[in-house]
Amino acid sequence: MELLIAGAKELRITLAPEHLAAFRITYEELVSWNQKFNLTAITDYEGVQVRHFLDSLSCLPAMEYHERLTDQRVIDVGTGAGFPGIPLKIVRPGLRLTLLEATEKKVIFLRHLVQRLGLEGVTVLHGRAEELGQATAHRERYDWAVARAVAEMPILAEYLLPLVKIGGRALAQKGENAPAEVHRAERAITRLGGHVRRLMPVELHGLAETRYLVLVDKVAATAAQYPRRPGIPSKRPLGSKG
Repeated sequence: MELLIAGAKELRITLAPEHLAAFRITYEELVSWNQKFNLTAITDYEGVQVRHFLDSLSCLPAMEYHERLTDQRVIDVGTGAGFPGIPLKIVRPGLRLTLLEATEKKVIFLRHLVQRLGLEGVTVLHGRAEELGQATAHRERYDWAVARAVAEMPILAEYLLPLVKIGGRALAQKGENAPAEVHRAERAITRLGGHVRRLMPVELHGLAETRYLVLVDKVAATAAQYPRRPGIPSKRPLGSKG
């Protein structure tokens, strides 16, 4: 896994042999299950190393800028095949991870993968962020809510921020349109109790395009009416007209 090792070093992340072994298992399981479940369009060895594993790990320096993730509660919203949550858990086993996914076949895969890797402190949930954000056991309970390629920022903010406790943070992985998305989402983020801390460009080893991490602080409680019912945030994103 030379690309993963080299890219991790550029991110100042050292991968131990046990980490690499877990990533190899993850790759093998992903490719095997993908033949019947269509989990991802990226299955080539180099592509998975960069676009799934390394891209997920790029969150780590930003998340650990102030403190280590040990014992932090992290929820990965719309995790798909487990990204970025699973790679983060592999290299930081002390974090308490919740994987939220709405597609049942992906949930089945995730539960298998967690068991196959022997990961402890991982909960896999089948559901939607709009419902979980209104559930007492999850609303404003997490130190971090993260997401990759789930929705544009005005929508994603309504998925993530209700799950984050005051003093916690949301992190969205975005492509080159991130600055424009964040600009459109600023009013929604403020309404949901958030404040944009920074927009952080990320250069990944072996990847030409620029990626961004959008970091949002949770500075106030989210109003009780958010998140709205399933499907409403995507149909009527929060904005100037509400």
